[in-house]
Amino acid sequence: MRNIFFVFILFFASNFYAQKSTGLIEGKASEANISQERVNRIDAMLQAAVAENEVPGVVALIARNGKIVYHKAYGTANEKGDKLEKNTIFRIASQTKAITSTAVMMLWEEGKFKLDDPISKYIPEFGEAQILDTYNESNGSYTTKPAENQITIRHLLTHTSGIGYGVIDGDKRFKEIYKKAGITDLFTTEKITIAESVKKLAKLPLHHDPGTAYVYSEGLDVLGYFIEVISGLPFDEFLRTRIFDPLGMNDTWFYLPKEKHNRLVNIQHKKDGKWKNFPTTFYDPDHPKKGAKSFFSGGAGLSSTAKDYATFLQMYLNNGELNGTRLLSRTTIQSILSNQSGDLFGGDAKDYGLAFGLITKRGQDLGGQGSEGTFDWGGYFNTQYFADPIENIIGVLMKQMRDTPGDETGWKFRQMIFTTIDD
Repeated sequence: MRNIFFVFILFFASNFYAQKSTGLIEGKASEANISQERVNRIDAMLQAAVAENEVPGVVALIARNGKIVYHKAYGTANEKGDKLEKNTIFRIASQTKAITSTAVMMLWEEGKFKLDDPISKYIPEFGEAQILDTYNESNGSYTTKPAENQITIRHLLTHTSGIGYGVIDGDKRFKEIYKKAGITDLFTTEKITIAESVKKLAKLPLHHDPGTAYVYSEGLDVLGYFIEVISGLPFDEFLRTRIFDPLGMNDTWFYLPKEKHNRLVNIQHKKDGKWKNFPTTFYDPDHPKKGAKSFFSGGAGLSSTAKDYATFLQMYLNNGELNGTRLLSRTTIQSILSNQSGDLFGGDAKDYGLAFGLITKRGQDLGGQGSEGTFDWGGYFNTQYFADPIENIIGVLMKQMRDTPGDETGWKFRQMIFTTIDD
């Protein structure tokens, strides 16, 4: 009973604050009850990481109570040595997922569907769900068996649908199946649409019966196309008109306008002790500046800045509203930030909601991760974020690297932020 009362008071207080919210503004650490001395420790840690060649460059942002108390850039944006700036644009990869989920829930608020509707109701190509049964490694053939459950929209939001993730899938069989079927993973410069890719994906077998396990998936790409079906708008146009423009997220795009190209950081990796631009592999690292610009990946396609993404997170801390613009109801935010995957996510320190990973009471007590209810995620190219609704604090750390096992800035940044709270 005490916990229920606490949650009620928290949401009431937060909602009262949200009604008077403004956009994120620059402020002094002391104004947000943050210790400047301890922020300086974070500053020194990041400077050292660049100086010691642990990372090529980093943009970091800390905000509390709607005030940005720390926002700095260090290091270089490419192998030429161009200076990284605070407004540098990063490929945020899987940080796209929370934005796609938000768009889904905005349409849900309009009564367009129920979360437990089967996706086949809206994308008929999914038909009756089939689970992978046998697989022949010699020729890539396989057999399937009928699933007991059908994929729902909730399953897609929570990575419990059974859909896999192609080239980054943990199961080699699914890597081969997706490759053979021509599924587009992450993003592409090729001329293909999410409708075309999702319809191919719909014909493929599942890892498991929907709703019975957590397997990180391309479910958010499916939901990008689902948003097009439900809204009648191209996915990129829906995000631009319903989320980015209203929140002032002017640097968040699937494909950057030409005037923003020079602000895009390069993906880098360390070679012979030096930072070099990452080569083309299963994706073109020059995305999102070139190509057909027709594929809008709901799971990994966006690029953004630390400030833009912090703005998006502040909307959540404000229970769905920012600067007079309400995207979601407080009650919807409460559902999004609640455990939606039972014990399927694994471990007792973290759950998964409808858009984010969630820190549990056990995770809070272990230390360094934030209060119970803190929500977070990251991206394939080493971007990360968290937001703590109890402390009303945001941390965003932007890097753009692959194959860098020596990088320890991520856990240090998060752990040290919570030691700055001074009230």
